[in-house]
Amino acid sequence: MSTVTGLKSSADVLFLMLGAAMVFAMHAGFAFLEVGSVRKKNQVNAFVKILTDWSVSTIVYFLIGFPISYGISFLKPAEELLGKNQGYDLVHYFFLLCFAACIPAIISGGIAERAKFWPQVVAGAVFAGLSYPLFESLIWGQNAALLQGFFKSLGGAEFHDYAGSVVVHSIGGWLALPAVLILGPRMGRYIHGKSHPIPISNIPFLALGSWILAVGWFGFNVMSAGNIDKISGLVAVNSLMAMVGGVLAALLASKNDPGFIHNGALAGLIAVCAGSDIMHPLAAVVVGAIASLIFVYGFHLEQEVLRIDDVLGVWPLHGVIGSWGGIAAGIFGQKALGGMGGVSFVSQLAGSISAIIFALVSGFLVYGLLAKTVGIRLSEQDEFAGADLSIHSIGAYPEDHIR
Repeated sequence: MSTVTGLKSSADVLFLMLGAAMVFAMHAGFAFLEVGSVRKKNQVNAFVKILTDWSVSTIVYFLIGFPISYGISFLKPAEELLGKNQGYDLVHYFFLLCFAACIPAIISGGIAERAKFWPQVVAGAVFAGLSYPLFESLIWGQNAALLQGFFKSLGGAEFHDYAGSVVVHSIGGWLALPAVLILGPRMGRYIHGKSHPIPISNIPFLALGSWILAVGWFGFNVMSAGNIDKISGLVAVNSLMAMVGGVLAALLASKNDPGFIHNGALAGLIAVCAGSDIMHPLAAVVVGAIASLIFVYGFHLEQEVLRIDDVLGVWPLHGVIGSWGGIAAGIFGQKALGGMGGVSFVSQLAGSISAIIFALVSGFLVYGLLAKTVGIRLSEQDEFAGADLSIHSIGAYPEDHIR
């Protein structure tokens, strides 16, 4: 019996570790997506930001964030950390760290090209170590009974977010909005009331980032099962279908624009996270397609009507579409639409709104405080020179500076 139990524990650890590695790889996708979208003079900064934020998130989530979320501390001897389950808690931390580290990675794309380096590292540490874990604990973790009990009394079912449409993506996107608003637009983006779009630098890099994210997403969603005996083929196929729905909708709505098409794949994947375990694959196509349309038209609304210079469009892509994903689970998860049931539209709406409020309050508090103290925006001279030279003293293509 002990041998069987040991094999089961080992299989679970391997299962979750493979998922963690896949989601870890997604951070390369975030990096290349940003590098392809910003100008050449800000590409080094994008790479360094993502890697630094990941490293800081690893430490603060280990020491502070994971204990807040799940009540498990790692400040004990290594023998106790390994325990009788082959160190499952450790690899569970690794897997969920990859989710927590998505928060500063998401924000990075919105504030690109004009944000100071160290203030953003500090903000990312606060979000990965405190803000995100607090909300995570209320939905998935040790304090879930508090907020989930309220949702159940309100709508008849707990708030359902299988793989983080709301807990991860919505929180990240809505946290980014205050930062973008406080920073203001990049130099030259809006002049005398007129919009002057700044072209992206590298479509192949952008496409590579999208592909890396899409592949890693199957670890993000499928391995959210946590244990190998809970793995779901429905989650895998729904993730695929939502991605394809997003691509095809963006293809038509954007009239073949490569940037929207590759982000359309991500829109579909973001939206399906919450209900990937309960909806029908054809419903997942619809959810992904709607998400993609939200991004195509939402990006235009954000940039050209509201005049918000969110470089990668992370607010509509992660924030608004993450919220849509939470709500969509309450619609397409119903048995009447081919879903598994057990969800409430009212609870899903309430949960999605609660995340928006939490993220906006947290974002304005942290970035407002940083802006008033150390400042969060580069000087005009440094912004004009580019973050690569002004922060890192080297460009993405050093040979260009050799005379």
